[in-house]
Order: sequence, then structure tokens, then C-alpha cells
Amino acid sequence: MRSPVTGIVVLLAALLVAIVAYMSLFTVQQTEQTIVLQFGKPVDVVTDPGLHFKAPWNSVINIDKRILDLENPSQEVIASDQKRLVVDAFARYRIKDALRFYQSVGSIQAANLQLTSLLNAALRRVLGEVTFITVVRDEREKLMGRIREQLDREAGGYGIEVVDVRIRRADLPEQNSQAVYDRMKSERQREAAEFRAQGAQKAQEIRSKADRDVTVIIADANSQAEQTRGVGDAERNRLFAEAYGKDADFFAFYRSMAAYESGLKPNDTRFLLRPDSDFFRYFGNPSGKTSTETPAKP
Repeated sequence: MRSPVTGIVVLLAALLVAIVAYMSLFTVQQTEQTIVLQFGKPVDVVTDPGLHFKAPWNSVINIDKRILDLENPSQEVIASDQKRLVVDAFARYRIKDALRFYQSVGSIQAANLQLTSLLNAALRRVLGEVTFITVVRDEREKLMGRIREQLDREAGGYGIEVVDVRIRRADLPEQNSQAVYDRMKSERQREAAEFRAQGAQKAQEIRSKADRDVTVIIADANSQAEQTRGVGDAERNRLFAEAYGKDADFFAFYRSMAAYESGLKPNDTRFLLRPDSDFFRYFGNPSGKTSTETPAKP
């Protein structure tokens, strides 16, 4: 029959085996790579996911092997044309050599600080060699590639591979942007005023030409009217002279009737003339002869 002491010893042995087994096993996730440390000194790097064994007295450190983001705060950079730029950039990187990464920087937080310093230096070097227009418009993609290459070369010593570098924003500082905006606004206002002045000048030229054309047309019309009127008056006088030559009495009668029509207005028939005036001779005698005139012999 087994004694109680034997059962306790077996139980303690099983518990010790379980503890040793637990301390000897570790798991590597698909997104991680693990460094095995023996008394603080790296002895192995495990990159394959799954269950692995180690000495019970060894420890492990898990390091992310996914692509990581590096957010860089905005900073001012001076371009080659002495323009000040506010540059907002970010980078993406991965840890390709876990052992070197651990030995050089130790953690992702420390790596971010180191990479931020290197990224800022690369930005100043590359953007300081080109002009403002080149950064903003012409060769932005090419410049980002150069910055990535420089940063990757310098970060390689920390076991880090730089995947990408992007410039979100590259613009003038706020006070410079406002000054540029004010200058552009003034330039547009000047151009608008110039266009308005040119339009007013053109309108004045058109109006002056129209007024001149109107004056010339009216003068020509008046000249033609006077000429036509002169021809008409000459023709009228000719007809009158011809009529007078044919029948002087009728012509005198016609002229007197026209004078009566013109002089005897409605509601105003007063004349300051003598009743025996020659003007009223047709009132007393339809033939227009006065009493002193002798009738013509047949």
C-alpha cells in the first residue's frame, strides 16, 4: 500500500515537471519575432510562428515584424531659394534584423525617436538642395524617393528597413502664406482695375466714334435736305414764274388767297389796315380791280 508521503512526493514532482515544462515553452505569433535571452544576453532569434522550446532559465522578448508607422511632427525647412517651408511627413518601416534592432535601440519607442531624428536630417538635406517650386509641384515624388533611400541607408544599422516616406504637406509658413495671399489678391485687384480701365477706354472710343458718326450722318442728311429743299424751292419758283407769266391775274388772286388763309386765324381776325388797302381788294371786287382802275377795252 502506497504511503501518504509517497503521494506527496509524486505530486510535487509532477508539479515541478509542469513548472519546468511551462518555463521551457514559448509561442511565437505570426506578427512577431522572438529573441531568446540567457541571463540578459541574446542567444537565439526565432522568426517562425508556433510553439518553441527554450531553457527554463532563459527569457524571451517579442518584437513586432509588421510594417510600423512613424509620425513626424511638422518642421520648417529652408529650400535652396531661401524659402521657408513647413513640411509634414511620415514614414513606414519594418524590423528586418531583430537581434541588431535589440542590441542597437532596444524598443520601438526608442527606434521611433532615432528614426524621427534621421528623417528630419534627411528632409533638410534633400529639400535644402532644391527650390520651393520643385518641392511643391515639379519633383515631389522623386524627392520622397531620395529621402526614403537616405533614411533606409542610415536606419539599416539599427536592423530597420524603411518601406516608404511620404510628404503630406509642404507649404509656406502661415505668416508667409498670408503675405503671399495678400500679394496675389493685390495683383488680381490691379489686373481687374487695369481690365476695367481698358474697358472704359474702349467704351469711350466706341461712344466717341458713334457720336462722330452721328454728327457726320446728320450733317450729310442736312446737306442733302438743304440741297433737295433748294432744288424744290427753285422748281417752285420756276413754276410760280411760269404760272405768273401765263396768267398774272390768277397768280395775284392765288397769292392773296394764301395771304388771307395765313392771316385770318381762327378767333383772331383783326388787321390794322385801311379798308381800301390793296390787301382787301378782293373783298370789294372779286376781280380784284379797284374803282379807280379803268376796265380794259375789248
